[in-house]
Amino acid sequence: MAGLRGVIVDIAPLRSSLDYRRLWVGDLLASTAHELVAVAVPFQVFLLTRSSLAVGLVGAAELVPLLLGSLAAGAVVDAHDRRRLILIAQVGAGASAALLALLASAGSPPVGAIYAVAAVIAAFASIEAPVRNASIPQLVGTHYLPPALALNQIVGQVTALAGPALAGILLATVGVTAVYWTAVAGFGVALVAVLRVRPLPPAASGVPARGWGAVREGLGFARSTPVLLSTFVIDLNAMIFGMPRALFPALAVTTYHVGPDGLGLMYAAPGAGALLGAAVSGWVGGVRRQGLAVVVSVVAWGAAIAAFGLVPREWFPLALVLLAAAGWADVVSAVFRNTILQLVAPDAMRGRLSALHIAVVTSGPRVGDVEAGTVAALTSVRFSVVSGGLACIAGVALMHAITPVLARYRAPHAT
Repeated sequence: MAGLRGVIVDIAPLRSSLDYRRLWVGDLLASTAHELVAVAVPFQVFLLTRSSLAVGLVGAAELVPLLLGSLAAGAVVDAHDRRRLILIAQVGAGASAALLALLASAGSPPVGAIYAVAAVIAAFASIEAPVRNASIPQLVGTHYLPPALALNQIVGQVTALAGPALAGILLATVGVTAVYWTAVAGFGVALVAVLRVRPLPPAASGVPARGWGAVREGLGFARSTPVLLSTFVIDLNAMIFGMPRALFPALAVTTYHVGPDGLGLMYAAPGAGALLGAAVSGWVGGVRRQGLAVVVSVVAWGAAIAAFGLVPREWFPLALVLLAAAGWADVVSAVFRNTILQLVAPDAMRGRLSALHIAVVTSGPRVGDVEAGTVAALTSVRFSVVSGGLACIAGVALMHAITPVLARYRAPHAT
């Protein structure tokens, strides 16, 4: 058992804080609802248009609201009650999912309307995520911060696995409208869980900056902290060039011929690998060269995606294994990038920097959707996947050649 404690994720934060446990459960439910929408929207768009480029444009439609939502969160998260902000975001996301369900029940809704509502949901998600992230130290304290961050990764990966798998089953059996209504129910139950969390007023002493002044302070700190800025750049590189999810519908329908069930498995496979990686993340607390761990993880992500693009049609299970390997690499990168942020960020700016972090994490895949769809339209789906994985590796090498600060970063002590 002593040996397992160094491997299995530590659940002490869930035992020590009732409010953190409620917030964690609410996050689990809301994130599952977001994953259902994230699978149903591109599948519906592909069925309506039969175009991977049109699917990629879902990411383009979500990009600006994601960025604006993250900036808005950064402007208010350090100056307002964080529980209230989470509740507002969940009500908005649930109402938007209900609107998608009503549009789907109409039969063949305009694709532009689907883009618009998906953009609104993305905006609410980009507000909620940094607020949740900034609330963790307030609920568990600094002593339990590393295991709490790992537990949050568990949420992300469980939902990335269960959400797409459930969406695939529902799409194959009862249709896209039912997927959206299921998401509405998930948001509703999550809202009840968060309502039971105590208020979370600003933790910073004094009067924090508000509005765009607060955003400028956060951006200024990030620009003046090279190791933090490098974590943002390397993640954008991985997601823009090495994220082929916009191509999953085309791969499922026209390449592997696996239909909606296989599509759900493709979306879920990275989450399965990431869940396994997060579940055995007990070792991460003893790593001091956290920046090097990020670099190695992103290279492994790119290599797995490039290999995935080369898998023959008959070997669909191998394709899922490679996607799972990519997800494992991604979760290791995510844990260390978030840990670096929490260690270098002062408490009074943690909310704003978390908002900037979420803006990077959520906008990168959307830009990647556009990149993947555009390259696939100009060449082929397989070329888009393989070239993206190789470009990700090349980007890491270029960044290290320009500034090796990330690979040289060491944590001030074993966390």
